[in-house]
Amino acid sequence: MRHIRQPPLSDVSSIEESSFYLANSSSSRAIALKRGPVYSRGENYRSDIDGLRALAVILVVAFHAAPGRIHGGFIGVDIFFVISGFLITSIILSDISKNSFSIFVFYSRRIKRIFPAVLLVLFLCLLIAQFALISDEYVQLGKHVAGGAAFASNFILWSESGYFDNDSETKPLLHLWSLGIEEQFYILWPATLLYARPKSRNTHIVITCIIIVSFLFNIYYVNKDASAAFYTPHARFWELLIGSALASYASSVGACLPKKGALAGNVLSCGGGLLILSAVLLIDKDQRFPGWRALAPTVGAALIIAAGSNAWPNRTILSSPILVWFGLISFPLYLWHWPLLSFSRIFHSGEVSQQLRLLTVLVSILLAWLTYRYVEMPIRRAVASRRTIAILLSSMVFVGWVGWSAYTKDDFRLPLIETPKAVNAGDTGNERFFQYLRDNFFPCTPLELQRESDVWRGIPRCFQSAPTSEKQIALIGDSHAEHLFSGLAEALPNVNLVVYGQGGIPFANDKEFEHIFSYVANNENISAVILAAHWNVKLAARYHDSEKLESDLIDTVRYLAAMGKRVYVTDDVPNFSFDPYKCKYAGRLGQTNNCSQNAEPTNRQLRVFRSVLRSVASKTRAVEIISIAGELCDETECRMARDGVLLFRDSHHLNISGSKYIGQVIARDHPSLADFAKR
Repeated sequence: MRHIRQPPLSDVSSIEESSFYLANSSSSRAIALKRGPVYSRGENYRSDIDGLRALAVILVVAFHAAPGRIHGGFIGVDIFFVISGFLITSIILSDISKNSFSIFVFYSRRIKRIFPAVLLVLFLCLLIAQFALISDEYVQLGKHVAGGAAFASNFILWSESGYFDNDSETKPLLHLWSLGIEEQFYILWPATLLYARPKSRNTHIVITCIIIVSFLFNIYYVNKDASAAFYTPHARFWELLIGSALASYASSVGACLPKKGALAGNVLSCGGGLLILSAVLLIDKDQRFPGWRALAPTVGAALIIAAGSNAWPNRTILSSPILVWFGLISFPLYLWHWPLLSFSRIFHSGEVSQQLRLLTVLVSILLAWLTYRYVEMPIRRAVASRRTIAILLSSMVFVGWVGWSAYTKDDFRLPLIETPKAVNAGDTGNERFFQYLRDNFFPCTPLELQRESDVWRGIPRCFQSAPTSEKQIALIGDSHAEHLFSGLAEALPNVNLVVYGQGGIPFANDKEFEHIFSYVANNENISAVILAAHWNVKLAARYHDSEKLESDLIDTVRYLAAMGKRVYVTDDVPNFSFDPYKCKYAGRLGQTNNCSQNAEPTNRQLRVFRSVLRSVASKTRAVEIISIAGELCDETECRMARDGVLLFRDSHHLNISGSKYIGQVIARDHPSLADFAKR
């Protein structure tokens, strides 16, 4: 190995995501490894932090590549937050203490560190989108490219979140939300430290206060608005500030760390490792997060960092060559792995084999190393001239403009690019469906139930087919009642049909439906009630005993019948294993479209509920069974399209055409519904 001169600290790339920790080192040496990348090594180098970063990215990649096996792997992002907060605060405080801190130099390092790899990934995503994505997918990607270029992805994803949000796996730039959080932190944090730094005590107080406030936002949101808790910066900053607090403490006491073999360091490191392990094993994506649960990975990461590089787990495990190498490529690996996994799912309409996922991860690792070696390192070693910064900034603005144009302009693609062709008519996604409801129907009454309904992008999901307050038929349930509404309302033009929805099961003993059933039962104008829900999923989650299910259903029917209501209960639509794009379009990378699947899963899921329905119908004449699945499935297969028209907008929700078709079938097979028209 040969030694070369280390550039001044102001010219070194931002260390919170570089390979080595240079805090408190005004001079250090760079080591050029034979046949390997050049990287900086200071006397305070923390190879264990590289190893911790590697652990974080491996957890995230494993969680995405093997869903269901690494339940809590997504907490790797929380580990990243702590590492970033610790390292960036260390470098800022070091520069401030030497009166050498420069805003221009700080943001120049950020631009040199972050922009090259991000630009490369955004450019490749746009290139793939040109010929491989259909119109709706292309428009959405354009918006996400613009958000990624502006480091505002977290706000865009927050605005899109909700029950009817697109499957996260079809968003190739979903992972940039965390980068948005970090960059927003870096915009505010240097000025905050400059204000508080005159006295170290001030820094401790400021950091502690912001941690408390941010953590309280996190706790509040996680119970009120889980998406806000996940995506908003003020509910996430506390995680970075845990690392900042550790850096501030280390700076004030001279970075005194446990000596080699010291019991305290080993205890801290082992304790931190156990906290992270418990988070991986006990936390899953269905739980409310971050909230209190995020303390395990964040505090665990802080304890490992606080243990120092001499703690036995840090110097033997985290400092192992393989983990240090993964730590070096962790940032480009994080950037590459998700778009490749997402595109593979889009191209195969959700049916991605484990072998393909593994191959995708291996390709991601290769691309990460190439990006690190031939893109990141040359730019990092270059002098941070104003010209370099201007070129990187201009490039990011240009890519953001291309993304925004793809989002706002019709078919903003390169000429002569052949895009996937539609082979079935019909809408996909939720924009057109809810726009159709808003444009053709009326907000439901009474106002109290409208206010209690779910909202989709400002639209209360509670409608009726006529403006009058007198309603004749109430459709009660969840989104699987809602997707029947428009078609059934149009098939019964002389009836004022209203749909009331909640997320639970439409039984009289369900707390979520308490007000709805009370209003409907006591409304003399409502003569008929239709109960519909995503029975396939919800009944399996709540009822393990068919007798209890039958008891609750028959109690609901008798309760409504006693109040003079005629009751109808639907079965359910099939759950398809692929999204409707695979049925609607052909020509994506040579693929043909597919619109059917084996009927056995649907028949198996509905077998118990159909049996319960028949039993209830045999015990009371107040109920009629509405068969929906029978119109979409025969004994061998279920079909997503009919006569050249797509019927679904996602894997289990009818689109406008599907609702029209099923509504006409219900009105035809149950003519008694038309008898409830107001005379």
